[in-house]
Amino acid sequence: MPDITIRRAVADDSKRLTRLVRTSAAYRGDYAAMVDGYQVGGAYIEHHRVFVAVGGDDRVLGFYALLVDEAELDLAFVADSAQGLGIGRLLMEHMTGQAREAGLPAVRVVAHPPAEDFYLRTGAVRTGTLPPAGRVHWARPELRYDIA
Repeated sequence: MPDITIRRAVADDSKRLTRLVRTSAAYRGDYAAMVDGYQVGGAYIEHHRVFVAVGGDDRVLGFYALLVDEAELDLAFVADSAQGLGIGRLLMEHMTGQAREAGLPAVRVVAHPPAEDFYLRTGAVRTGTLPPAGRVHWARPELRYDIA
């Protein structure tokens, strides 16, 4: 595994995190509409627990956003070039540590369908399925990380 640091994201990371979301191979084809025009804004980063994994060269390898008030994992992305290096697992371990620190008993995840297996492999349990709604024209798996 390359030299990786997980640090709190700052507003100046907005463009790099937005680029990671918009260029994700997981959101091509039928899923492209979900990230078209999407932005990870500076105010969002400053308001929520957003953490970024960076390499030794300060390249963004992945990030996640934990919404403490909602006890929900809102965003989790790993750069396409960093897939398979264990960065996603490292981010989820960090996220559960942050949830524990915040006193959350569990964290909800409404997953992108192709990501469901990843969440299951990293300790989440499936709790249901959300039906299509709004811009989302497909059912989404609902999962939970138990923290306690």
